[in-house]
Amino acid sequence: MAPRPWQRSARTDLRIWGILLAGIAFFATGVMVDPMKNCDAAGDCAPWLVPVAKWLGAGAMLIAAGQLWVNPRRGSRIDPETGDLIWWQRRSLGHAGVGGRIHPSRIGAIRILRRGESADEVHLYDLDGERQFWFDAEVIPWRQEAWARSLAAGWPQIRVEVVD
Repeated sequence: MAPRPWQRSARTDLRIWGILLAGIAFFATGVMVDPMKNCDAAGDCAPWLVPVAKWLGAGAMLIAAGQLWVNPRRGSRIDPETGDLIWWQRRSLGHAGVGGRIHPSRIGAIRILRRGESADEVHLYDLDGERQFWFDAEVIPWRQEAWARSLAAGWPQIRVEVVD
């Protein structure tokens, strides 16, 4: 059974919307709070903290709004005509993007490197051991091992290697 088509864009990524909302909250708080009245119950004041929060919020809003405007896309699917695995990443406006394609019968291994707290790495290798460019964790769903195993179920030569 081949994996289902998968695509993500900035406009469908909850992380981008979260950054936008956090930026709006910080910016709005920075605008509404009087820096000279930013004191706790003990009387300790930090008037410098309000403008810092406001400008950090403005920066987060701009970054998120830029991503939503540009709307970079990434994903992968099996081409129904050729049977090739196709992947793509388009990161900016006016950029055709990068990606690749390979028939699953030419895939030798999918290696998933677990990084603990940080993002995992995913690499795709052909039968000659050559790593396929632009194929990484961004072009497949978050359940990377399940995705890799569903691809390998249809093509037994594909090794799924999970490295902790």
